[in-house]
Amino acid sequence: MVNRRQFISSAAMGVASLSSGPALFAAEYDLIIKGGRVIDPSLHVNAVLDIGISGGRIASIAQNIDTDAAEIVDATDKLVIPGLLDVHAHYARDAEGPRICLSDGVTGWVDAGSEGADQIDDMVAIARSAPQPARVLLNIGREGILPDGDTHDLALANVDAAKAAIARNRDYVIGVKARLTEGVAVDDVEVLRRAQEVATFFNLPLMIHMGQTASPFSVLVDQLKPGDIVTHMLAPPPNAIIDDSGAIFPAVLAARRRGVWFDVANGRTGHLLWDTFDEIMEAGFWPDTISTDGNTTSRNAASVIDFPNVMSKFLNFGMTLDQVVARATVNASRIFPVFRDRGTLNVGAPADIAVLELRDGRFEFIDNYENLRVGTRRLFPYETVLAGRRAPRV
Repeated sequence: MVNRRQFISSAAMGVASLSSGPALFAAEYDLIIKGGRVIDPSLHVNAVLDIGISGGRIASIAQNIDTDAAEIVDATDKLVIPGLLDVHAHYARDAEGPRICLSDGVTGWVDAGSEGADQIDDMVAIARSAPQPARVLLNIGREGILPDGDTHDLALANVDAAKAAIARNRDYVIGVKARLTEGVAVDDVEVLRRAQEVATFFNLPLMIHMGQTASPFSVLVDQLKPGDIVTHMLAPPPNAIIDDSGAIFPAVLAARRRGVWFDVANGRTGHLLWDTFDEIMEAGFWPDTISTDGNTTSRNAASVIDFPNVMSKFLNFGMTLDQVVARATVNASRIFPVFRDRGTLNVGAPADIAVLELRDGRFEFIDNYENLRVGTRRLFPYETVLAGRRAPRV
């Protein structure tokens, strides 16, 4: 019987054997991250190791890499994980967004439908100029996120306009977004049908914003194809993913079996209630991915703050550290092709790395309804490495 210590030791030996060559000299490294606890679910590694970086890529993971003539990041008592991938954010609403989230450890992101066909070019321009890999989802509502609702007028869900917008930005638009909350969409079933028509035409995934819909969620989720994404999966009733007894609806279970992804998207309003959180987690229907639904003002929002804070909610109330890291890295890398070579610290992968600090203490966590819950551990951003270079702190 192999105990946990033996498993971690053997995992460390295994990943060390992946180093590019038997004995890389220190001069061959541009940067070494030294002495941190490396957690990489893609490699099944959780051990104190060094990471050597050369030419913007991971060159070696091993114990006690020689540090002569290399820039050093001292990660003693810190966690070293693959760069965070935020698959539901709104960083393209502001030119400062990409830089701010990079400082928090986010080395790849997707803007989840801030704009529709009429303003998509502005959003794509911000994504193109971002320091980290960034892509966007097109809002099926042609005017994007509106105070009165993205598709409060069904005419705004214009299929032809959406197709034309994607066609001229095909390299950066990687999916379609439909917000289906009652009041946001005047006819959620028809809006979803039109959004799926556009997504299917380009063989792209559709992300749906659920919770408080007019139609039962089972009716909506049945329209999703493999590779589509349900976001705000922890949203409370009416029309949550659970029934009145806390059981997951059969249609939701069937959707996961056929390859539909379920994402958190913490956000600020209507998306996370602690009571619903507990019921869904206790039912064993854990999220595939954790995301923020954040933007440039999120640091001032107690329910979000930053990606590590959102991750900490799951660390305190349901998941192990390795499970949380997986949902912010390797799991997220599987949803969109742009991230397929990321979410890992494997040798040869882009050297996108988040160094986090895990503190013990008394920490307050807020849901979207101003309910407070106290936890004993919280993750904080410490250092970000993007393509082998240290990112400035903001």
